[in-house]
This record gives sequence, C-alpha cells and structure tokens, in this order.
Amino acid sequence: MNTLIGLAAIFCGAAGLLHLASILVAAGRCRPAAHPVPQPANAPAVTVIRPVCGIDNYVEETLGTTFALAYPDVEILFCVASARDPVVPLVERLIAAHPGRARLLIGDDRISENPKLNNIVKGWRAAAHDWIVIADSNVLMPADYIQRLLAASRGDTGLVCSPPVGCRPEGFFAELECAFLNTYQARWQYFADTIGWAFAQGKTMLWRRDVLEAAGGIEALGLELAEDAAATKVVAAQGLRVRLVDAPFGQPLGYRRAAEVWNRQVRWARLRRGSFPQYFMPEILSGGVPPILCAALLAFMLDLPVLPAAGMFAAVWYLAEYHLARVAGWHVSALSPLAWLLRDLLLPLLWFNGWRTAEFVWRGNAMRVVENGRAG
Repeated sequence: MNTLIGLAAIFCGAAGLLHLASILVAAGRCRPAAHPVPQPANAPAVTVIRPVCGIDNYVEETLGTTFALAYPDVEILFCVASARDPVVPLVERLIAAHPGRARLLIGDDRISENPKLNNIVKGWRAAAHDWIVIADSNVLMPADYIQRLLAASRGDTGLVCSPPVGCRPEGFFAELECAFLNTYQARWQYFADTIGWAFAQGKTMLWRRDVLEAAGGIEALGLELAEDAAATKVVAAQGLRVRLVDAPFGQPLGYRRAAEVWNRQVRWARLRRGSFPQYFMPEILSGGVPPILCAALLAFMLDLPVLPAAGMFAAVWYLAEYHLARVAGWHVSALSPLAWLLRDLLLPLLWFNGWRTAEFVWRGNAMRVVENGRAG
C-alpha cells in the first residue's frame, strides 16, 4: 500500500508541476505584444501563398487581411485547385479591389495524396522570392504578420511556424474546439518549442527557399500525408530547428458541429500517431483527467475526503488554464471550464482512436496513414 501511495503522489506531483510549467512558459511566449514589430533592416522580399478551398467561416475577412500587411515588398499568390470552386469569385473580388497586389493561380498538381499540398505546388514554383510564407485561408494576418515571423528566425532556423489560436466561437462545440486549440495544443507546442522540441504547424509556415530545395523541393513535403510532419523531418535532417512565432495568430471559428470537431481531432490524432508514434504514446496522460483521478485515489488511500481532494486538484488545474487564456488574450467564457473538462474526458478516447485505425476523411477524401506518416 505504501508503494502505491508513493507512486500516486509522485504522479500527481509530476503531472501538476509539468502542467504549471507549461502554463508559465506559454503565458510568457503568448502574451500579446504591446507594439507592432518594426520592419527589419534590409527587409527581404517575401512571397505569401494562401491555398483556398471552399467557403469557410469568416473567409472574406481572413483573406482580406492579406492585403493589409504592412510590409514593403510582398508578393501575394492565392492558389485554388479548381476554377469551379465557390471561393473563386470571392478571391477575384478581393484582387480586383486591390489591383496589382495579388494573383490567383488555378490548377491541381498531383504530387501527393495531400490535396492541400497539391494545391500549393504551383504557388511555390511561381514564387518570385526566396522567403516564402504558406498560410491557410482561415488565418487572420495582423499588419506586422511577416515582421513577427522574420523576428522568430535565428541562424539555426529552418522553418518558422505558428499554431492556430481559436477565436470568435459560436456555440458550445466551437468553444470545445477553442479548448483543444488554445490552452491545450498551443500550450504544449510552445512548451516543446521552448525546450528545443518544436514541431512544424501547417497553419502558418515561413520557409527559406534553400532549406526546402536542399531536401528535394516542395515535393519533399509529400513524403507524408501531413505536410507539417514532413516539414519537421526535412528541417531536422539538415540539423536545423523549427521555431514558433511568439503570440500566435488567430483563427476565427464561427459555428461548429460536434462531428466537425471530433472528426478533425481524430484525423490529427491518427496523423500524429502515424508520423511520430514515440511522441503520441504519452498523450494519454497529457490531460487533466488522469491526475485528477489519481488525486482522488490518493485521498481514498490516505482516508481523506475524496471529492474535496479531487475538486481542489481540479480547481488548481483549470484555474491555471484560465490564467493562461487571460494573459494570452485568448477566448474565455462561462462555458470554457466545461469545454476544458469535456476536452480532457475526450482525450483518452482520441488516443485510443488514434491507434484503432489509420483511416480518416479530409475534405471528402478518404485517406489512410501508415508507417512513418505515409499514405496507405
């Protein structure tokens, strides 16, 4: 019994300390900047590639922010796979409203099983500059977006990324998506980045052309189903680092259905399991439920009140998340604690789903990820 008590106490203590450490690190990294980042001396010319597909919530606003970038020399390329895509008229209106600022490239280059990457290829090949940003259509770009990406780059940097931060949720399941994106996934990514274990995130990627060309060009990102997983390995193979920009960029969510949120998280879990199984394995312990249950068990073995002990542990755990969200300026509402708790209850189910099968559906495309993240 004493051994079991000791193990339970060690797990609760270690989990709690790691949780608080990740909160403090992310709070320090994600605090909004007081002032816009100035343009660097001898600012390099930059190409911004934005793949588009369909009409997402807030898409006109997010794409419109591309034209408000306060950067002296930027080329803007929108990429779409089909001229019949419903987003094409919207993009054409935006380009017409800002003549000479952007081009729309149409076509589908089948270099991989990843439809997003196939859409991007033509933009990469057409890019006029050696610094290239690839940014999803649902990312809000602040005026100093490029400056902030460049400021994160160092001599040993092969790629600069930004996790998505959910904002403007409508309905409880969009709140749940915020709970996954913000104080869970973004928090752990910033903690990993700070200790030197950063992973690429496909939402925003700033490349130096020579880094990707040294790996075989844009086609190298098609070696795995997830282009960000392939990017992580491409950069590491050259002895370089992925770095995250401080104060990540927002993604307005709007309304979300339960199935949308669940299916997206399942897809990401299966991709992580396929690409990085050694890092996916401990995710079963990453949420609040295991340590809270362990705290309850510890109280029971010590003949202490179980519910008050578990409740106090849970209160400290989620108050720390609340602190992070407030400091970082991320979305918080009366529904957030319930969303955080539901997320943590779902994490073990997502973990088991990640191992259960390798199949998933992405934008109507049935896919299968096999060993090393490759398509099956």
